[in-house]
Amino acid sequence: MSTPKILILGAGYGGLLTTLQLQKKLNYNEADVTLVNKHTYHYLTTWLHEPAAGTAPADHARVDLDGIIDKSKINFVKGVVERIQPAEQTVTLQDQRVLSYDYLVIALGSEPETFGIEGLKEHAFSIRSINAVREIREHIEYMFAKYKNEPERTDYLTIVIGGAGFTGIEFSGEVADRIPELCKEFDVDPSLVKVYNIEAAPTALPGFDKELVDYAVDVLTRKGIEFRINTPIKQCKPDGVVLATGEEIKAGTVVWTGGVRGNSIVEKSGFEVMRGRVKVDEYLRAPGYENVFVVGDCALVFNEQGRPYPPTAQIAVQEGENCGDNLVALIRKEKMTPFVPNLQGTLASLGKGEGIGIVGQKKVFGPTAALLKKGSDLRYLYKIGGLGLALKKVRL
Repeated sequence: MSTPKILILGAGYGGLLTTLQLQKKLNYNEADVTLVNKHTYHYLTTWLHEPAAGTAPADHARVDLDGIIDKSKINFVKGVVERIQPAEQTVTLQDQRVLSYDYLVIALGSEPETFGIEGLKEHAFSIRSINAVREIREHIEYMFAKYKNEPERTDYLTIVIGGAGFTGIEFSGEVADRIPELCKEFDVDPSLVKVYNIEAAPTALPGFDKELVDYAVDVLTRKGIEFRINTPIKQCKPDGVVLATGEEIKAGTVVWTGGVRGNSIVEKSGFEVMRGRVKVDEYLRAPGYENVFVVGDCALVFNEQGRPYPPTAQIAVQEGENCGDNLVALIRKEKMTPFVPNLQGTLASLGKGEGIGIVGQKKVFGPTAALLKKGSDLRYLYKIGGLGLALKKVRL
């Protein structure tokens, strides 16, 4: 009997953890495992708001796959997935290479969800990759430099952040920390700089505990962020945004953090989706395909109340580990384990030394929350790359 082929698409949290689980648990001859990723690195999406604002170098959020993948057990293919042919059990890459599989893991991540807002795709940045955050940082700096040549254009110094979910709130905190540094570097009067956080929902951090939300908004307001809550963006233009109220905010930089949807390749490949996500079974398999697993932002998993779990890194990591274990079980003709998320809490940073969160049933604020978030990040780095990686990436 031929060796089963496992093909994993994407080295985000879900795809990487599936790969590492297989690397750890399979013997050399048990399966032919291939990981496909467009870059030779994995990046921590939960850190991208820092390099986007310029408070940390972009490479800080990057982990080279070479350092964590055992090439004697895992084949790595650098490539971009173009489409999946589930009936043929093949995947076509952009360079027209075709890879076949017996088992497929779809972990292709997300795309920005624009909710049909006019001009958003064309004129707003989004915090979605290492290259995207480099562009945001450089653009903000360019706007400050440009203002020095056109001092009447104070709109160049205005930044609009669309969305007050986790990414929007964390990015707001980092931008607020970066502004004094930018003003000093470009010799700009800080009173001319405006940062707006605009959220369509009736509250910032929708669905989060009110006391924590109030704390976050208070901290960021004191840092200079101006919130417009319960105010949808109607249109994004090259020079700013138009709100549903009719108000127009002229801005040199618009960054959209208002939501994500599953990768469009999944829907284009014929899988049944809701907002780009596949409603998976209890073993994270796509409906109608017992050999296709979906993890991370492409997977839709519902809780006991029938509500979807948010697409967080914590859940993607757990899905990856469960998926890896179940693939090992299938290859060894053992019983699979249903996926049950183990939510350990949620932590958000509000800039240097500030944060909020829930750990277990306990609410945490300020420096305690910030410290716990760093601890959680280090735990993840230790999980994927051991003590060496955790120590290399630690930033106090």
